[in-house]
Amino acid sequence: MPARRFDGRRVRAVRRAAELTQSEVAKAVGVADPTVASWETGQSSPDGEKLPTLARVLGRALDDLFPRAGLPDLTDLRCDAGYSQYRTKDLIGTKSAGPVANAERGKRRLKDSYANLLAEGYRVSLGELLAAQERSFGRDAPAPAGAGADPVAQVPRSLEEKITYLLRHSYPGRQTPPTDAEIAEAVSEHAGGPVISEEGVRNLRTGAERTASPVVCEGLARVFGVSPMFFQPDDAVARQVLEGLRLLASARKGAVGRVEARGLGSEGLPEDVLSFLNEVVAEMQERDLPGQ
Repeated sequence: MPARRFDGRRVRAVRRAAELTQSEVAKAVGVADPTVASWETGQSSPDGEKLPTLARVLGRALDDLFPRAGLPDLTDLRCDAGYSQYRTKDLIGTKSAGPVANAERGKRRLKDSYANLLAEGYRVSLGELLAAQERSFGRDAPAPAGAGADPVAQVPRSLEEKITYLLRHSYPGRQTPPTDAEIAEAVSEHAGGPVISEEGVRNLRTGAERTASPVVCEGLARVFGVSPMFFQPDDAVARQVLEGLRLLASARKGAVGRVEARGLGSEGLPEDVLSFLNEVVAEMQERDLPGQ
């Protein structure tokens, strides 16, 4: 079980840098003041489901402040969503959290209906949740397309996978991905009228709905800042967009000095895209020059 790594000394340093008191952090997370003190001194560690709130209060990304080696199991997904095991009964509409507890312990797999509801509640795709479930049962399930793998090697194909990929990879650092309601509002504003609801976006994101109208796809592209063709059933186009995202991420880390043409066919980047990427790389390098 690849639980997130908690370092109390780092939490203390980040809290002080953010000019927050232990009392302010404790109130935001919902614990007593001495609890935060014990976390920072290494006497205890917070429950996994408190880490997302703690990271948000301190103004840091969850993966940055509390990294995890390896892929998540069901317990990890639940904690990353900020849910205690007890509260999952409300997500699946049962009197107890027994079904979730059994699945997390590798005793009994979730019913299909429960799996769909948990995926929605955890804000992950059904494929990601089922892969995490297999890890809870001790099976080495591969990551679904778009979940922590090379974006060029695994191209998301369904609308569900594409939306999930963009939500996970287009908002680095302290940026917060938009909610279903915010996406619906932005898409409808772009279309000039109500073309999709919060529930409609949720259905697309979780795979309950497999297709969307052209105007919705165009609006989604505008929200995420990608080409409208990304949401069309064309793997080559999706691969080009994902390769562009990967190259930009590498450039931000200083791993790319210039983007070279690597075959300008259906599997490579067009010349105008290469030109744009190189302009962005150059701008990043200028900003990072000493004395700037």
